[in-house]
Amino acid sequence: MFHPGRSSMKKGNGILFLIPWTLFSLLFLLLGGMAIADEPPLQSPWDLHPVAVTDAPYTCPAAPQLPHNFTTNSYYIDSHHSVIDPALKKNYEDSVAPIEEFSRAVVKAADTYQTKGSRAARQCVYTLLEDAAKQKALSGNMGSGQASYVQGWNLGTWAVGYLKVRASGVASIEQAHEIAKWLKKLAEENQDYYEGKRHRSSSNDAHNNHLYWAGFAISAAAIATHDRGLFRWGMDAYREGVQSIQSDGTLPLEMDRGQRALHYHLYALAPLVMLAELGEANGLDLYAESNFAIKRLVDRCVSGLEDPGFFQQKTGVAQVTTPEMQASEIGWAQPYLRRFPDARLSALLAQAHQLSFTTWGGLPPP
Repeated sequence: MFHPGRSSMKKGNGILFLIPWTLFSLLFLLLGGMAIADEPPLQSPWDLHPVAVTDAPYTCPAAPQLPHNFTTNSYYIDSHHSVIDPALKKNYEDSVAPIEEFSRAVVKAADTYQTKGSRAARQCVYTLLEDAAKQKALSGNMGSGQASYVQGWNLGTWAVGYLKVRASGVASIEQAHEIAKWLKKLAEENQDYYEGKRHRSSSNDAHNNHLYWAGFAISAAAIATHDRGLFRWGMDAYREGVQSIQSDGTLPLEMDRGQRALHYHLYALAPLVMLAELGEANGLDLYAESNFAIKRLVDRCVSGLEDPGFFQQKTGVAQVTTPEMQASEIGWAQPYLRRFPDARLSALLAQAHQLSFTTWGGLPPP
């Protein structure tokens, strides 16, 4: 069961770790954090793979004007949230356009640093995030559930973008503090949304794929800010997810998505794998939780990608599928396959033209 609430989440009011690891504790204490002598800094998968810095050129775009308060609409019009209204979808896309433009810029710079070592790209990530932090982007009133989803999705993108460059340790203390306060506020606000809903019903968005995406985003922000309470919250979001996996590998709330049941199983699996990777970087064997339940979900999704017939039979409707394998459908397989080799899954992964998906921060963990 999903237990932690805000009252248990205050431990670890840390700052962004943008300096060498040996100076972390001292700076943390100077800026008002709690003593962490017995707790090493939280790590990300990218901390474990140093990047060789180069002079590869990179042009950094200016950050767009980003909203502080935000509201937007859902675009599904049926009870299963599976049928899209084109006009509502256009309204939604227009409302998130500047936010997504900014997130793509962060992802591009962070992955350029990861793949080319560009110090200019690394600095671009810091510059963009500091600008957004000063704007207090998405840290005001979220006027709808959909707005809270947008807040969480982009928090994950921004936090992972930061985690991909933080080991370089080049940001100033002021820059680090500015970004840290902002990411922490976003994480706490997004946590509040789900905590406020999870006791009302067992079938709402506080228990389905939205919870897993929030867990991923909040865990990434927790690692960035060394907040153990927020990190535990994200890990428990993972545990609730895998405990929901049935013996046949399905998730009941995602199976209720009609013609998009397969799509939403894949969409739920992605943040669960990403959460498992964040946990593994900190000594937690999340893949083994609930007797390796996530493997059942992976197997069901692999079968569904090969042939959606199971999902069609269970839902009674043909499934919406894509003509080509998308990063959002299969990119999670890259880190998963490193731990659990599987020929069928490798064959599906090979069909994808690229693996970068903005919502999990670009390229998947190494």
